[in-house]
Amino acid sequence: MGPQTLFALFGLTLGAHGTASADFINDSKASLELRNFYFNRDFRQDSAPQSKAEEWAQGFLLRYESGFTEGPVGVGVDALGLFGVKLDSSPDRTGTGLLQSDREKPNRAQDEYGELRLTAKLRASQSLLKVGTLQPKLPIALSNDSRLLPQTFRGAWLSSAEVQNLSLDLGRIDRVNLRNSSDNEDMQVFNGGARNIVLGHHKTSDALDFAGATYKWTPALTTSYHYGALDGIYRQHYFTFGHLLDLGEAGSIKSDLRWAQSQDDGGSNVDNRALGTMFTYKRGPHALGLGYQRMSGDTGFAYVSGADGYLVNLVQVNDFGNEDERSWQARYDFDFASLGVPGLTFMTRYLSGDGVAVNGRVEEGKEWERDTDIAYVVQGGPLKNLGLKWRNATVRSNFGPDIDENRLIVTYTVPLW
Repeated sequence: MGPQTLFALFGLTLGAHGTASADFINDSKASLELRNFYFNRDFRQDSAPQSKAEEWAQGFLLRYESGFTEGPVGVGVDALGLFGVKLDSSPDRTGTGLLQSDREKPNRAQDEYGELRLTAKLRASQSLLKVGTLQPKLPIALSNDSRLLPQTFRGAWLSSAEVQNLSLDLGRIDRVNLRNSSDNEDMQVFNGGARNIVLGHHKTSDALDFAGATYKWTPALTTSYHYGALDGIYRQHYFTFGHLLDLGEAGSIKSDLRWAQSQDDGGSNVDNRALGTMFTYKRGPHALGLGYQRMSGDTGFAYVSGADGYLVNLVQVNDFGNEDERSWQARYDFDFASLGVPGLTFMTRYLSGDGVAVNGRVEEGKEWERDTDIAYVVQGGPLKNLGLKWRNATVRSNFGPDIDENRLIVTYTVPLW
């Protein structure tokens, strides 16, 4: 059953309820987010085909979420309006991911691009079915929102919380809409860096089936299992463990453990096991995190291209998920509210990876990345919730590009009702 048929059925269902109930109207909410984004990535290696990618753009994100009609099955609708405007770009500086390429001149960015995406939703008891545009945050389908406009999926997603402390997810995705595009497309597997994934007959897929269960054993302990299958390319099992240890006045320790197994599904050579651990000690305004990630198998970690991979070492530029890669991370956060400046935060981290299988294991790849974020959110007055963020990254690698990167992001969300 295609999305058009499902939306037609949704319209008939809504009509059967007659005039929308007060809950449908009164429980609705809408907001407009203004996102101004400057992106500068300098390529430092001599062999770089392009010296830098640099663009500046303005984004508008209109979000609407209705309430639900009355009755045993409540009906609702969500809408996501996206519009991006080019402020600065040129053919020799494209490729930032902020703007959509011109169809006739791919090395040029369009002056503007936009779209309207709809989601039908039905709620019964503690279960919710969404059909249409989806932005899941699941280990096997993680929507990417790191540029001007968010990446989205199209499909159907049923989530249920009928059993206390247990949440279930089931669904199918058939298209992906990339963050610098207004088109729904077949899905591909990310194969950058030294993933060394070889595709057979299936280069793309129109079906990502997924299912998962998350159980909250105590307020401090959660475990989950998720399964995903990108038809014709890979199958994936993902286990997670999260725990927060309260040490009272001494602070707290957060534990994040992840393990995934990915295998081919009809012709590719995908074969990967990914282990990730992250431990964060927090006391007062300070937080110190230490992480380790290990890839094994014949390829790197597999996930849908354009989305995010659910890895502990996924950071600003890299995810350290190449074949055979071992990587560690050290991170420090500070909240300036303790010094009388609420809304101001600082983060810095360093990651190093080695053991990467390059050119059929003839070479051993090494890479490192250093990131710094400084962010401020206005706490009061007419500009309350105005957000300012500077993101800086340095990447060096003996098998990939050397990068110096800066991102300046200004956001402001206006509640409409």
